[in-house]
Amino acid sequence: MSENKKKKLHITMFPWFALGHINPFLHLSNELAKRGHQISFLLPKKAQIQVENTNFHPNLIKFHSLKIPHVDGLPLGTETASEVPMFLTSHLATALDQTLDQIKILLSNLKPDIVFYDFAYWVPDIASEIGFKTVCYNAVSAASIAIALVPARKSCTIEEMMKPPKGYPPSEVVLRGHEARGLFTVFQEYGSGVTFFERVTTSLARCDAISIWTCRELEGPFCDYLSSQYNKPVFLTGPILPEPSSQDRLDEKWANWLQQFRPRSVLFCALGSQLVLEKGQFQELVLGIESTNLPFLITVKPPLGVKTVEEALPEGFEERTKGKGIVCGEFVQQIGILNHSSIGCFVSHGGFGSMWESLMNECQIVLVPQSCDHILHTRLLANELKVAVEVERDENGWFTKENLCKTIRSVMDEGSELGELIKKNHVKWKETLTRPGFMSGYIEEFMNNLHEL
Repeated sequence: MSENKKKKLHITMFPWFALGHINPFLHLSNELAKRGHQISFLLPKKAQIQVENTNFHPNLIKFHSLKIPHVDGLPLGTETASEVPMFLTSHLATALDQTLDQIKILLSNLKPDIVFYDFAYWVPDIASEIGFKTVCYNAVSAASIAIALVPARKSCTIEEMMKPPKGYPPSEVVLRGHEARGLFTVFQEYGSGVTFFERVTTSLARCDAISIWTCRELEGPFCDYLSSQYNKPVFLTGPILPEPSSQDRLDEKWANWLQQFRPRSVLFCALGSQLVLEKGQFQELVLGIESTNLPFLITVKPPLGVKTVEEALPEGFEERTKGKGIVCGEFVQQIGILNHSSIGCFVSHGGFGSMWESLMNECQIVLVPQSCDHILHTRLLANELKVAVEVERDENGWFTKENLCKTIRSVMDEGSELGELIKKNHVKWKETLTRPGFMSGYIEEFMNNLHEL
């Protein structure tokens, strides 16, 4: 039966309170609504204000604002992860869990066919009471789940954590010794009385199906491994990204500034909505980029201990780079900037959304990951696909301005063999991911999977 003749589904989306999770849920919602399915989207009011311009089907995608309870340890009024440093997000997870009664009432009234969730591991309990199917939707790479969040990791030592789990596919997507020690943080509390490991593995174990924002071409073996570990189907959405919208159109000030530089000559550095650097590392970042002698646009959150990026800049930096470089702490339209013909290199933290956006563009990719999942995304791009280069870091995850500059120049210098290889591989993968029917084919198969569920 064709998709048009099948029953139209009512789907509820309930992502973790972070834009890096909410946006992929909304991208998927737009694709489902485009095919006539009804979406009820549950999220904090502040997040709704930030993303409502990317709801392209408001007649079918209805936002439902949640009242986020206050939890001791969080600043008053906190609703999303981007408002607090990473070490406070455990308290936000407590607030997520305290919305359970709200969610139960909403779902009782909405009566959806399927609920998509990620960190709210208790959603299947509500499903058994009300009667709907559950899909645990993951907006991270399959590899990062496979290496850290499988039942085989339940009671392992630090030494065991430094090796991939039993059955993990042969791959270049691995953590080095000192990085793997960081995996042990998954056993820290994330919400009251539950560890991050328990939260995610319970979500994965108790849903009716696992779904991942990825494609078989990039991560097929990891998806098969997860299916075998959790003994349930894994549905792939493919690399969903939103169609260009008016929101992605560059503000005039950025378009005019970029236009003065020659094609593929500008460095663009963005490190996501949550990452906050130490002041010393922030200064290494801006000095390393300055040392390349290329024009640049850096957008990062103010480092720890200061309120603005300007007050953290090294002495004399603004005078030396005037007219050639900008450092700002404000939101910029990342997709619009990456699409601009002047951008030649994207310096990124390796977030999964940024990974897809960079693969769909033509600039060189330089990665400076900080957290374990970003390191694994980096290994996928740099080691497995060879479409990016990774900046060398020490055991604490720190990089020097010299290493950053050297890595950028290794792909940006004319005649660089490495730069040509990276560019050639990038073109090949971009052609694969953007070929006609590639994304729509994944969505059609995904919808068939949901109907069978």
